[in-house]
Amino acid sequence: MSSHDGLSTFRTVREEYDNLQRAGKIRSDENQLAIVTALDRLIEEISSKRLASKSSALGWLFGKRRQTKEPVKGLYIHGSVGRGKTMLMDMFFERVPVRRKRRAHFNDFMADVHDRIQRHREMLKRGETRESDPIPPVAKALAKDAWVLCFDEFSVTDIADAMVLSRLFSALFEEGVVLVATSNVAPRDLYRDGLNRGLFEPFIAILERNARVMTLDGPTDYRREKLDRMPVYIQPLGSEADALMNEAWKAATDGRAAHPTTVSVKGREVAVPRAAGTVARFSFADLCEKPLGARDFLAISSRFDTLFIDHIPVMGPEKRNEAKRFILLVDTLYDARLRLVVSAEAAPETLYAGTSGTEAFEFARTASRLTEMQSREWLESVRRNVAV
Repeated sequence: MSSHDGLSTFRTVREEYDNLQRAGKIRSDENQLAIVTALDRLIEEISSKRLASKSSALGWLFGKRRQTKEPVKGLYIHGSVGRGKTMLMDMFFERVPVRRKRRAHFNDFMADVHDRIQRHREMLKRGETRESDPIPPVAKALAKDAWVLCFDEFSVTDIADAMVLSRLFSALFEEGVVLVATSNVAPRDLYRDGLNRGLFEPFIAILERNARVMTLDGPTDYRREKLDRMPVYIQPLGSEADALMNEAWKAATDGRAAHPTTVSVKGREVAVPRAAGTVARFSFADLCEKPLGARDFLAISSRFDTLFIDHIPVMGPEKRNEAKRFILLVDTLYDARLRLVVSAEAAPETLYAGTSGTEAFEFARTASRLTEMQSREWLESVRRNVAV
């Protein structure tokens, strides 16, 4: 450990890992420690390459030039959710001594790639370049921006991504790029059953040649364990409730960056304000003050296993439509057996202020389900039934 301006920093992933263990923030896990060792070894290899490159640049001064073409093999870490993959990769990213490095969600990176390809094609149309193939210049520009790439949630579901990956990453690795990635699936399970998968398969061999594949698995889902200690129905509304929701969100997402996304429903797109993996976050207004219906809620429940809903108000007759949607939403999430984390103005049994009409009768069932969805038995059944 070293100190700079009074702040302690850790030179290696192992040093920080041990410090977190001593502080009681994590438990020592032999599966994680194998990854820790591999990440520290990779940092050493990257550091050596960086020093060799500097020496090579000054080769004229010493009368000879060092060989620096030997590629550094990256790391592809796969395993079930909640095992600490993202945490360990973030430790590596903070410590790897490279200025030109980039950490991104894989889908965001590929969106950037497609944007660059489109811009190159537009330049070709305008006669600003004669290079008809956009992949080499795009790869060269990406490598110039960052030669250490860290990807969270490496997953291939889009045919446009699948078709470009082999050539893109061949070019990136030729440029000396080092890849560190986390994924829920092994390389050979990427894009499984995807359209024209045969055209994608060469990428798997390229990936395995240029990145060491390691499994991080084990009996403990640390993400779920953290979330199990958090309240799932938080009331009343206010700054304290918001802080507790944010803390639970951080536990559920394992600290991963969240991004807006959409869910397709019969040719329409339903906006998801924040999503990280299989966890999504909405406000009450996002779901119940917009013209959404059963199909929309079904599509959301099939895409995510955990939903956060902020700022559920007390509803009276003046919010009849919102109450109807909320009743339908809770029924859908209950039937799908999702984990639900909410902040609300009042307890479930007093969320609907009306005393007559169909909504008052139906809301009794909603309140009962909201209460059940807070129980230990419910949360245990969710963990058993959700495929993650």
